[in-house]
Amino acid sequence: MAEIKMGLTIDESATYSGIGRNTIRRLIDWGKLPVLKVGRKTIIRRDTLEEFLKVNQGRNLMSEADVKSVV
Repeated sequence: MAEIKMGLTIDESATYSGIGRNTIRRLIDWGKLPVLKVGRKTIIRRDTLEEFLKVNQGRNLMSEADVKSVV
């Protein structure tokens, strides 16, 4: 049985969403994509990532001013 993870690493989030790793890191640095920090590991909740994609559909993720935050 395949296990569905609730939290994803940056690499897993990039694969799951199709957004590049560097772009995801930039979104985190801008405070647009909330994360959990566990030691040095950064975890992004799957439901938060899905909500982020819905809210920002059609927006330019390379422009900080154009990206809506998910909190």
